[in-house]
Amino acid sequence: MSDRPSTYQWLQNELGELIYSTPKGTKLPSEPKLAEALGVSRATLREAMRTFESQGLLRRRQGSGTYVVGPSQVIDSGLEVLESIETQAEKLGVSVAMGDLEIIHLAAKPNQAENLEVVEGTPLIQVRRVILTEGAPAAYLVDLLPEGILDPDILAAQFTGSVLDLLIQIGDPRPSTSKTEISAIHAPIEVAKALEIQRGDTLLLLTAQLFDSEGNPIDYSHSYFLPGNFRLHIIRKIGGDGLGPTPPIK
Repeated sequence: MSDRPSTYQWLQNELGELIYSTPKGTKLPSEPKLAEALGVSRATLREAMRTFESQGLLRRRQGSGTYVVGPSQVIDSGLEVLESIETQAEKLGVSVAMGDLEIIHLAAKPNQAENLEVVEGTPLIQVRRVILTEGAPAAYLVDLLPEGILDPDILAAQFTGSVLDLLIQIGDPRPSTSKTEISAIHAPIEVAKALEIQRGDTLLLLTAQLFDSEGNPIDYSHSYFLPGNFRLHIIRKIGGDGLGPTPPIK
């Protein structure tokens, strides 16, 4: 019988004690040194550390090392109603801010044209930005819109981080519904760089089409979230007849 489960549990406990006893922002010893100190292989150590990374307690920075983040503010939100991160954070009393922002003008490629129901080559605006919580990257958002939907001058003058909130503020066209796919992915290099994590780290990805009241797509977005900073859920009713009223959620 393998003793891996007990060894692994011991390693998790040791790492947990190390993390919670280390001040936030402190850089941990290198993997070789930490593995040697704990008497485990680097592969086993790396696997155990991923658990704490997914909880938002550790963060690896490309070319720099692994740092203790510690328990952070978590945005806990349902997915039944479409709201921006900023709106969700305000309701929960969580502080968020916009970090690096990049606005790119490009021509629609076939897949982009299909998702926005425009002709290939149509001028588009791509808005990329990092969302920060407690001064650290927590999400990387990429929105793609036809230039006719959002005036570049308005975007430059009034944008604070949420394309959805800006569209609601402008009101023409007014956002109405969204079709969203949820998946877990390994961070591609560009996203990993923006979030200051390692390429291949696990992220939560929401890919969405935003429609106006007439059913026309007005925005196509990719939202990458660090799992430790966001807790997303869905409240679902039981189907069928004669089940009685739905009790309140406590």
